Amino acid sequence: MILEKIKKPNDIHKIPLADFEQLADEIRSFLIESVSKTGGHLASNLGAVELTLALHNVMDFPEDKLIWDVGHQAYTHKILTGRKNEFVSLRKEGGLSGFPKRKESDCDAFDAGHSSNSISAGLGYVRARDLLGQKHHVVSVIGDGALTGGMAYEALNNAAELETNFIIVINDNDMSISKNVGGMSNYLSALRTAEVYTGMKIGVTKAVKKIPRIGTAMVDTVRRTKSSIKQLFIPGMLFENMGLTYLGPVDGHNMRQMMKLFNEAKRVKGPVVVHVLTEKGHGYEPARKHPDRFHGTGPFEIATGESLEKKKAPSYTDVLSKTMVELGKTNKKITAITAAMPEGTGLKSFGKAYPDRFFDVGIAEEHAVTFAAGLALGGVIPVVAIYSSFLQRAVDQILHDVCMQKLHVVLAVDRAGLVGADGETHQGNFDISYLSMMPNLTLMAPKNDWELGEMLRFAVRGDGPFAIRYPRGTAYQGLQEFKSPIEQGKSEVLYRGTGVAILALGSMNEICEKVYRQLLDLGYDPTFVNARFVKPLDTDMLDELAQDHELFVTVEENVKSGGFGEHVCAYMEACHPECRVLPIAIWDRFVDHGAVDSLRAKIGLSAPAIVQAIQEYKKA
Repeated sequence: MILEKIKKPNDIHKIPLADFEQLADEIRSFLIESVSKTGGHLASNLGAVELTLALHNVMDFPEDKLIWDVGHQAYTHKILTGRKNEFVSLRKEGGLSGFPKRKESDCDAFDAGHSSNSISAGLGYVRARDLLGQKHHVVSVIGDGALTGGMAYEALNNAAELETNFIIVINDNDMSISKNVGGMSNYLSALRTAEVYTGMKIGVTKAVKKIPRIGTAMVDTVRRTKSSIKQLFIPGMLFENMGLTYLGPVDGHNMRQMMKLFNEAKRVKGPVVVHVLTEKGHGYEPARKHPDRFHGTGPFEIATGESLEKKKAPSYTDVLSKTMVELGKTNKKITAITAAMPEGTGLKSFGKAYPDRFFDVGIAEEHAVTFAAGLALGGVIPVVAIYSSFLQRAVDQILHDVCMQKLHVVLAVDRAGLVGADGETHQGNFDISYLSMMPNLTLMAPKNDWELGEMLRFAVRGDGPFAIRYPRGTAYQGLQEFKSPIEQGKSEVLYRGTGVAILALGSMNEICEKVYRQLLDLGYDPTFVNARFVKPLDTDMLDELAQDHELFVTVEENVKSGGFGEHVCAYMEACHPECRVLPIAIWDRFVDHGAVDSLRAKIGLSAPAIVQAIQEYKKA
């Protein structure tokens, strides 16, 4: 096998070009076989095999710098830089990350995981290279989906000032996670069809270059002229009008064509965009037909593409989806907004039922929130469903455009807390901290599936900004006997005791139910409270429990700094200094990838760890 010859970075330079197609086939087979066992991001990686091989052919690592946007498509890059044997541990605790990680290899130039930032990072590398008088090449790869994010255009605008080489590769597969939307998608689709122009350009370029002594200079001059021949065939060339040289589009599964274009791009004295057309899921029919389902997949049967995971009970996302459809039926003012993830956030069903009230804005979280503010001012009720980790990008918009104006916008914060295999960039461990600081915002977290539906109904009926945070995965079915109505700023006392009060927030109710039982077995008579609200804080409950409790234990799946526990600490210190507070949360750290249960045990959020912490604190 040719793939066995790849042991370390740059081994690809020893492979004859005639063997590249077989190498691509072997890599694709390896990816399918490996991901079918471990799970991972498959469709995007299958589509980028030839593109990655072509880039590695024209680059030298780690001297040259290759920056992947998001990083979903970097598996082939990892294989070609000597990490093939580590794929057995892909996305497992202590194993290979599903994204580029600088701590894994010097060939990973930038830690990725979020969208639309590769051009900015690459531009930084270019400016540093030039300042230090270095000569290496910098390539930023960005998907057409990521080009719906505004940060990419901020970087493109800045890059246009360059007078030295910077290569920007657009991996255009007509997809982000779901089908792309908006003007940039339409623009790139038009370029996809411009084969007449592409063929002519290549022919003209070759002919002019043959002119002795002046041919190459003439080609470079024409490329820099805004009134170049491109304007005759593709009016309003966005990239060239911004001051960037545009090359392509080129077939992203034809390695020889890409290598020629990349080598040509290396000679450009300035920023150059290489437009590469790829197919998500290329080479594996189930992934090609269902690229959204194979974007991130669990283990599956290779022959059919069918999942090997057992069908689970409804997830919190499923509960939100069902409740949104029900609410939309009776309330015509309810609208739904997603940032390129209609299926992942559960809003796809709402979109099918009420297409006129469903808005997919692309990978543009900042725009999604301010757009929602405008909708609210216009008299409708927007529900914005975004993953916790991605909502971080819209902090300013939530603060100024929604909260400052006291607008009735409902934020459905999915994937709050630990998410597991996707690791540091996707863990939702910061939303309580950044949302609870905002005036006028009501912040809630449900204990189980029933309570999520009730909180969504409560938020839709309410006034002003609301945020509901809920975890990834199967919705907790326990504690169903407790169904007290949701009241603004009021927690729910599940079991009343004395001495020790456990205040559980959201997903931690499932863990704390076990903590409560274990404390009973140890002779304690604890109180168990479902906190429900981070903001406003239920100070009435704290005042009441302070009469016969000496220790309050807050438990949350969020960083300690700025979290629920710190808010309780501040209040108790000011009003009940005789009581002690033990905040159990995630300490000052980023949490790596791994199984959620294992990660909880590791960072002190498992039931045994919490019980042990309480016992030790009581003795101190």
